[in-house]
Amino acid sequence: MDRLTAATVDATARTFDLAHATVRELNQFLHRELPSTAVRRVTVENPGGRHAIAAGLDAPVEVDVRGHGGYYLAGMNQHAHVTVHGNVGWGVAENMMSGSVRVKGFASEAAGASGHGGTLVIEGDASLRCGISMKGIDIVVGGSIGNYSAFMAQAGRLVVCGDAGDALGDSLYEAVIYVRGRVKSLGADAREEPMTDADFAAVAELLGRAGFDHAPSEFRRIASARGLYHWNAEADQEY
Repeated sequence: MDRLTAATVDATARTFDLAHATVRELNQFLHRELPSTAVRRVTVENPGGRHAIAAGLDAPVEVDVRGHGGYYLAGMNQHAHVTVHGNVGWGVAENMMSGSVRVKGFASEAAGASGHGGTLVIEGDASLRCGISMKGIDIVVGGSIGNYSAFMAQAGRLVVCGDAGDALGDSLYEAVIYVRGRVKSLGADAREEPMTDADFAAVAELLGRAGFDHAPSEFRRIASARGLYHWNAEADQEY
């Protein structure tokens, strides 16, 4: 029986139950011990809204969070693929470099903030400041987003399958926003532009990556008017 039990243990998988283990123990394994093991999939049970779960990853591991996460889940992610079967708090995938993060519920404020690369998928709604200061990340939101989303977004793409709140794309740089629903208002220097064949192709690819079945023709393009690129002393701070 012992030999049978040992033979059925999957050396490529590991489970952490946060009802008994700590987030520090989980993250220490992911940061320090994982590279010397054969583990390629980690399951996190009973996350209980704890903060900084799976933050700072730098390995091609799959992390399955079976419940709700708190602030900064999967922040600074590199290479890893993280799935959250619940909702998340502030700053999910904040400053992400590569890999992917999927939230199967809703996200609180500043989702994907300052993200440099990788893909963040939020199947539900995202709160205020989604994609703030994004620097190359791709974000796809299945629902709607809150006010001041993509504020000072410098590079990357934000796809919104629902509606957008006030001041969308305020002080936008070279990032591009695609919105399927209503936009309450655009921020300073953001404007709607005609969709091109390249835009339709980009939206189709991003929707396919996220697993959403919408027609790219239903989306509008929001980009920078580039009026803020140079200081205009005569503008009297009106843009």
